[in-house]
Amino acid sequence: MKYFLDTEFIEDGKTIDLISIGIVTEDGREYYAESLEAEFSKASEWVRQNVLPNLWSRQVNKSAYNAWVRDGGAGGLMSRKEIAFSARNFCDPKKFGEPQFWAYYAAYDWVAFCQLFGTLMDLPKGFPKYCRDINQLCDERGNPALPKKQNKHNALADAQWNKSAWEYLNSLKQIKQKRI
Repeated sequence: MKYFLDTEFIEDGKTIDLISIGIVTEDGREYYAESLEAEFSKASEWVRQNVLPNLWSRQVNKSAYNAWVRDGGAGGLMSRKEIAFSARNFCDPKKFGEPQFWAYYAAYDWVAFCQLFGTLMDLPKGFPKYCRDINQLCDERGNPALPKKQNKHNALADAQWNKSAWEYLNSLKQIKQKRI
């Protein structure tokens, strides 16, 4: 099962503090959660302007903005421990098959995801120790223009875009690289 993920986070060059996570599966299931434990006081001005206003928990009309739950998705406002538990269940290899994780510029997203469980070595049984990168796949396909992105800086919207970008790239044949 392919899982397309995105996270929003606060980082200072030493720490990645999860704000929110969005995961969309190849079969259409969706997961979105926000951390009760994010230290917003440490957020950069960019995060304050571009990420925090798009959080579900900061919306006046939460029911309209909470479409992923209304439409059968999973998630909510939770502690990191609760996010880890629910994300593990959402991606359970016993229920859904071997997970394959994909993200766009995946490095920080993967670290934020892994830290939910502790260290990389603490990932749930059956989870891979790496995340595949959509940007690398784009390179392999000759760097075509990707589908237009909404640029909302919302983890679920970005995870949805990751899925559409992967689907588009997967429809293209791999470009053979010239060896120098």
